[in-house]
Amino acid sequence: MTETTVGIGGAAESTDMVLNIGPQHPSTHGVLRLRLVLDGERIQHAEPVIGYMHRGAEKLFEARDYRQIVMLANRHDWLSAFSNELGVVMAVERMLGMEVPERAVWTRTLLAELNRVLNHLMFLGSYPLELGGITPIFHAFREREDLQHVMEEVSGGRMHYMFNRVGGLKEDLPAGWLGRARAAVAECQSRMDVYDNLVLGNEIFRARTRGVGVLSAETVHAYGVSGPIARASGVDFDLRRDEPYLAYPDLQDTLKVVTRTEGDCLARFECLLAQTHNALDLADACLDRMADLPPGPINQRLPKVLKAPEGATYAWTENPLGINGYYLVSKGEKTPYRLKLRSASYNNIQALTELLPGTLVADMVAILGSLFFVVGDIDK
Repeated sequence: MTETTVGIGGAAESTDMVLNIGPQHPSTHGVLRLRLVLDGERIQHAEPVIGYMHRGAEKLFEARDYRQIVMLANRHDWLSAFSNELGVVMAVERMLGMEVPERAVWTRTLLAELNRVLNHLMFLGSYPLELGGITPIFHAFREREDLQHVMEEVSGGRMHYMFNRVGGLKEDLPAGWLGRARAAVAECQSRMDVYDNLVLGNEIFRARTRGVGVLSAETVHAYGVSGPIARASGVDFDLRRDEPYLAYPDLQDTLKVVTRTEGDCLARFECLLAQTHNALDLADACLDRMADLPPGPINQRLPKVLKAPEGATYAWTENPLGINGYYLVSKGEKTPYRLKLRSASYNNIQALTELLPGTLVADMVAILGSLFFVVGDIDK
């Protein structure tokens, strides 16, 4: 028989309280649950509980052919749809030993960087919103609309572009599209000082984020954290530079990998902002190069039934939120035998177990928002 003492009145201050944040709660992004053990206002223990919107994408991959899996891969991180497609078609192309036309390579790189800007603008606007600043979200959506227009014109989609194909892209760019894309990028670049001044220059924002939720480089390595969150802790790693794919080998002069050493919420925001500036510069460089490209095919002709040879490969890309990898195993059929997804948010969110203990409940939302995750990317 166990004896339990329940504190009442003044004694209650010394008892631990278990607090559930989510899965339906205004302070969480989607259906993520955090199980916190509190001592007064201070967090003693934190456990992210995931799986509330599990879609079973990895199992569904096994029941779809190589054309159809692009649709499934598109959706787990719904803010990075084009980048998600890219990894899976690159894995299939590698299995087939297929060369992609130069025009498709440069177009993919351009659209991937525009997709990166769209992803980052969402977080640049919504993170101040977590801390009580409503204005930046309106600016972020104005810039997003300008870029969404050109993405929608080329692909027909606003979130799920479905524009990648094994061997290239769905179709060539519309007439005059490069000029309209250049105008949208220039418009966005001209307004980026809003985030530099309005957000980073705000003393309340800096007070709420500086020195809060410090993530060490050791923890980054231990949990496999990647992307702007890892670089904010001094981990200088970016696949576009360290294992370049697509047209990134030709863009090394423009590509800048920004790192910080502080590892706090402010450093993570600064890295995200600097990466947005650089993605716009990369998009400009791609537009310059594409203006000089001669006319040519944008994809390869494929057989009616596409079968990958027997074997296995791993394709990883630097997605907006971090490293996104696909481990493809084929038995020579028209469907993958196994397609394992390594998503950025899944690893990044595990670091909360190290970040939250010792901090105040009031700082929990600031730390949670600074990890820039998408719940579909966690639950897959």
